[in-house]
Amino acid sequence: MAHPPPRPPRGPDLPGPDGMPGASQPPQGAGAAQGRAHARRAQRAGRAQRAGNAQRAGAAQRAGRTQGAGRTQRAGRRPWSLRTRLVVSAVALIAVVCAVIGSVTTLALQSYLQGQVDDDLRASVGRFLNKPGPERELPRNDVLFVASPGQPIGTVGARFGQDGEISMSGKSNDSPMTDEVDAESRVDPLTSGQQKAIAAVPLDGDVHTIDLPGLGGYRAVAQPDHRDGGIILAFPLDQTQETVNTLILVEVCVAAAGLVAAGIAGAAMVGISLRPLRRVAATATRVSELPLHSGEVALRERVPASEADPRTEVGQVGAALNRMLGHVESALAARQESETRVRQFVADASHELRTPLASIRGYAELTRRGREEIGPDTRHALGRVESEAGRMTGLVEDLLLLARLDAGRPLECAEADLSPLVVDAVSDARAVGSDHEWRLELPDEPAVVFGDDARLRQVLVNLLGNARTHTPAGTTVTARVLWGGPRASPYPSPYLAPYGLSYGMSYGASSHGHRKGRGSPHAQTYAPPHHQTQPHDQTYAQPHAQTYAPPYGSPYAAARAAGAFGPPQPPSYVSLEIEDDGPGIPPELLPHVFERFARGDASRSRAAGSTGLGLAIVHAVVAAHDGQVTVDSVPGRTVFGVHLPVHRVVHHGVTDSQAGHRLTTQP
Repeated sequence: MAHPPPRPPRGPDLPGPDGMPGASQPPQGAGAAQGRAHARRAQRAGRAQRAGNAQRAGAAQRAGRTQGAGRTQRAGRRPWSLRTRLVVSAVALIAVVCAVIGSVTTLALQSYLQGQVDDDLRASVGRFLNKPGPERELPRNDVLFVASPGQPIGTVGARFGQDGEISMSGKSNDSPMTDEVDAESRVDPLTSGQQKAIAAVPLDGDVHTIDLPGLGGYRAVAQPDHRDGGIILAFPLDQTQETVNTLILVEVCVAAAGLVAAGIAGAAMVGISLRPLRRVAATATRVSELPLHSGEVALRERVPASEADPRTEVGQVGAALNRMLGHVESALAARQESETRVRQFVADASHELRTPLASIRGYAELTRRGREEIGPDTRHALGRVESEAGRMTGLVEDLLLLARLDAGRPLECAEADLSPLVVDAVSDARAVGSDHEWRLELPDEPAVVFGDDARLRQVLVNLLGNARTHTPAGTTVTARVLWGGPRASPYPSPYLAPYGLSYGMSYGASSHGHRKGRGSPHAQTYAPPHHQTQPHDQTYAQPHAQTYAPPYGSPYAAARAAGAFGPPQPPSYVSLEIEDDGPGIPPELLPHVFERFARGDASRSRAAGSTGLGLAIVHAVVAAHDGQVTVDSVPGRTVFGVHLPVHRVVHHGVTDSQAGHRLTTQP
């Protein structure tokens, strides 16, 4: 069997005759070699370019990390207070002044003492060389002149001849001199290193500073003499340096004590000077704590006249704050007056519209049920008139209720158990919305709060009606009563699952605003206290059920039983939750669900007769009870929470109406 000839090895793609890369061809002559060289150069250039790009990218990334770390460090640095800055600045300025004064004083003293040494040195040399005849004190054959009376201990001297070479040298010691024999014992010879150092003194008659090995600093002068060659005389600087060091020590001690005293006195004086500013800040703080968001506000806070003098800096701040508070008070008064007029108008209009609407409904119903035969179009029109009149009546009633709540009318409060209210409300909702599945979860103990029974019942009706209206048929709606409110949970964060976007509104006697609900990974507000029992509806199992209590047998439960969290505390809140597994609330609507006339699906709401005021009424009623209302919604799960303060916890046996209660119905 014949085999085909072997194929030549595939080489790099080279340009063809038309300038485009062609098929691989075997190398042919110099052209192929040039092509391969060109390809290798292009490949090396590509690798170098990629390496350069990677290096530049890495450098840019490292620079970005460094800049980010610097910004984080600067952002985390705690700023200094004004008092600290003033005191530190004053102490630093005093320290600089003390350093300058001390340096100048030290240099001046050192220069003065060194000048004294130089004068004594010149006088001694003149005494030894310049006296004529018998008064000449300098012996010609030794260096005993270094130990002559009047010379300081440690004086160094040397004799040099006409050639400038040192012939003899010595240093006086501290031995006392009594006669000529003892004079030689008071002079010690110099070492070779010391002789070299003393020989280096210029023979110019000027005073120079030298350093003798083992002896320290000296001031030395070499004075030539045409008769004997000359002498070198050096006085020690140890006493001068000791005096200067003592002065430096005294200056440092005095400066340190002065800085400490200045810091203490400065802190006290700055604190006294800043008292008016603190009083101005206290006034601003009291104003910021006023409930300016709602109700009639009497803004009587002002900066005292003593702190509002425009001739001082603090007084200018106080006067400006008083002017601002005056403008704010005027604006609040205008707002209150406008709100009062609007509320009065809504209340009057709602009250006046009740009778005409009742008449319209009555006449429409009477005509539709009359004995006279009417056509189908007329009957349909009358039905629509009656239906719209009923919807208008509901809207008027809701507006009237909101106007009364806004006016702060007192509620008819008494002890109320939420469990029977929830049972009745769910039963009514089941009758109206039979196409939904309704469930109940109740605690073993009575959930007693202090509130208005009728208003709390309306809260339940509105929440259940909202769940029925805005969810499709087949949705499961669960009404749950449990102990505990929007407080920090004693359980660790792994028992809280993040639920996505969540908004909560907290209302009380003096608080208003937004806060994160259970949907926030950082808000552990829905876990019950230690004694919370599991719901009796054991069939209600879902991935989020562990949010309400940790599983039995967990190490946290054992730690709680061992008293790791302290003794059990009585609950301060009773929570009511309405949960459904519907489509959820759109994220853009979630922050506005408690506003008036807020609707999700307008067509569904109008078809169900919704006025857009149900959740606003819930919010107003809960606020009137000093409670809190929250909402948490993601696709497939929505939870409305009502948290009411506990009036009194009744500890007694479990009643038949509450023990093991479960209501599960299907259409």
